[in-house]
Amino acid sequence: MSTSPVVRVGVAAIVQDAQGRVVIGVRKGSHGDGQWQLPGGHLEVGESYFACAERETLEETGLVVHAEKFIALTNDVFSPTKHYITIFVLCRRVDETEQPKVLEPEKCASWEWKSWDDIRGAIEGESGQKKVFLPMVNLLADHPQIEVLLR
Repeated sequence: MSTSPVVRVGVAAIVQDAQGRVVIGVRKGSHGDGQWQLPGGHLEVGESYFACAERETLEETGLVVHAEKFIALTNDVFSPTKHYITIFVLCRRVDETEQPKVLEPEKCASWEWKSWDDIRGAIEGESGQKKVFLPMVNLLADHPQIEVLLR
């Protein structure tokens, strides 16, 4: 019995610091290996996307965050059999002095703070090399002035 591919729902947490930089990780594994990503993951059955953003951020970075605002949704077709809808959620750190830590080293190589200009530069630079995960590429294509939405 064969199963048809399904569209999955991902949630990405936009966690900003006082300078407007966001927490970015470097993915590990076959899906987006080496690409920059936001904290996030799959929406669980019965879970709100705010709860998912808070849970995934804590599991991946150790940061306790409060989800505050729906920002955007992207339609991310990676291949004929891998298709995601990604929900982006603005989150605020409960303790502004906390820094992200790698808690899932099999999935993420590092976490650091990057500006939106850093991310845009990584998308536009490096001839043919994909350095930014597709949902973030699509987010910035759909919302080139993302900073306005995050105010």
